[in-house]
Amino acid sequence: MKLTIRIFFSGLLGLSAYYLLLPAPPFPPPPPGSLVSTEPADTESIYRKAYYTNLSRAEVLDYYRSNFLSPLRYRLNHPPEESYALIRDQTRSSWLEEIVHPWRETLLINGFYPTLPTEQINLYGVHYLNKITIRMIPSRPVSRLTVLALAGLAAIYLSKEYARI
Repeated sequence: MKLTIRIFFSGLLGLSAYYLLLPAPPFPPPPPGSLVSTEPADTESIYRKAYYTNLSRAEVLDYYRSNFLSPLRYRLNHPPEESYALIRDQTRSSWLEEIVHPWRETLLINGFYPTLPTEQINLYGVHYLNKITIRMIPSRPVSRLTVLALAGLAAIYLSKEYARI
């Protein structure tokens, strides 16, 4: 029985290490038909970009889900007020969603739909319905494997402590 458990956990550890060593997907390209923002706040980081687009929220999320692939992923819906902390301070937001690759990188997608006449987006003679801001938070493989090693050590310690009871 102990051999079976050890083989199972060794296999699980190997699969976890393989998953954590997979290369990170590149920063997704802009959605089709969108205009890249050149505002200073949108160009100050290589991990944050903004686009003006006429796509709906569902279309934007479907586009980024199909371009930010991983074997495991899930989506989180955040209140728009958190965009100040997660994207950038002074970011205007109507909605905020996150695509997470567990124990790896994450992609934050912030959408702003202007509601007031003074907020309307008209650039180069084109009216845009919204502005989306994308922020990618990468992680290094060494950090991922360190967390896996520490979790493995904690599991071994806890299983030995549990066996004593």
